[in-house]
Amino acid sequence: MQISIDEILRRLGGNEAAATLTGVSPEAVRKWRSSNAIPPRHWPAIMAATGLTMEELTKPADSGEVPPGATAALVLADGSVFWGRGFGAHGVSQPSELCFNTGLTGYQETLTDPSYAGQIITFTFPHIGNVGTNAEDMEAARIFARGLVVKEDATAPSNYRSTDDLRDWLKKMGIPGIAGVDTRALTLRIRDLGAPNAVLAYPEDGKFDLAALAAMAAKWSGLEGLDLAKEVSCTQSYEWTGGTWSWEHGFAAPEAVRTVVAVDFGAKRNILRSLASAGCKVIVVPAQTSTEDILRHKPDGVFLSNGPGDPAATAAYAVPAIQGVMAAGVPIFGICLGHQLLATALGGKTYKLERGHRGANQPVKDLTTGRVEITSQNHGFAVDEKSLPEGVDVTHVSLFDGSNEGIACKAKRVFSVQYHPEASPGPSDSAYLFTRFVEMLSN
Repeated sequence: MQISIDEILRRLGGNEAAATLTGVSPEAVRKWRSSNAIPPRHWPAIMAATGLTMEELTKPADSGEVPPGATAALVLADGSVFWGRGFGAHGVSQPSELCFNTGLTGYQETLTDPSYAGQIITFTFPHIGNVGTNAEDMEAARIFARGLVVKEDATAPSNYRSTDDLRDWLKKMGIPGIAGVDTRALTLRIRDLGAPNAVLAYPEDGKFDLAALAAMAAKWSGLEGLDLAKEVSCTQSYEWTGGTWSWEHGFAAPEAVRTVVAVDFGAKRNILRSLASAGCKVIVVPAQTSTEDILRHKPDGVFLSNGPGDPAATAAYAVPAIQGVMAAGVPIFGICLGHQLLATALGGKTYKLERGHRGANQPVKDLTTGRVEITSQNHGFAVDEKSLPEGVDVTHVSLFDGSNEGIACKAKRVFSVQYHPEASPGPSDSAYLFTRFVEMLSN
């Protein structure tokens, strides 16, 4: 039987002694209790000080006994098991990075955001599914997240726009979900220990091989070094039509006055709608499109979209194309993954955040105006400001952790932000960026 966190701390002489031994604050030690886990980097020091074995410190896979009423399990790479009630599609998800999202609304947009490819989403808000689903709120043709974790069972939809129940919609999309999980404990674990690999299992026969599931999660290499953009991108060029939705006019867009090529690294539909509503003719091209094929459309500007995976991996083919566009003097606007790729093309570097930014309550300061925007974000990597060369200005910064949220290079007429200006958390704090881009095309 695994030794408890309390017993480990007792053997170490209390929180302060444990903090001194491991080189962390007493507050960080207290978080070991809330997450019910100790970071692996501290195990050697604790074993040396207490005489405990690795088997006693690490959490083994569950014994295999299914709790009453449980029909699904979320299994982490370290063998931790979170039992719950399955819904959606039966089956076992692919190994994924487990993340949490703090948004109160927009769960359908989140699930269909291609940026969530390779991830299982835990929603911190408990009432997911209460407004159902509908075709208009899809950000892509299918769900890109690999699984869904929620606290409460989804209730019957209560919204006039709903055309399908969340549970039925997930089943049609082939995605498993699990309800009844202590999402607060799971979120604290991710916050304190970083995003783990995980597998979500909802077997039709109710049988679980927990050791095999944990091994699947542990064997997965994770998102670092993984190029997912080419997997979620479109496969051929097309022209996007339709603007942002309004009560009076639906998805109608004004007449286009500028041509913009949008490079699809995993673009959300509402980004394309926002460009169209700003007066752009939008031509969408695949992620691996060359400079020559981008310029063949004679664009007034180029847009670099959001997307999943490691920007350092996608950069292998994206950066040469971006640099070619800059050499041709065509203005560029990028967001999210597009922001990271533009920074890389300008000579900067990126790194993986310990837990990422995901949610609709992310405060960002615009250093050029002093204004604070409430933004929607979904990214696990960030631009290293210290790596940016002279001539590239930092324009936005996160007020959560100080990480980079925006850059600009006036000499090359390019700029980008880490967050999603097409989303509506503020509700429209960041919409000015599309106007700024179109004004740049006119100069």
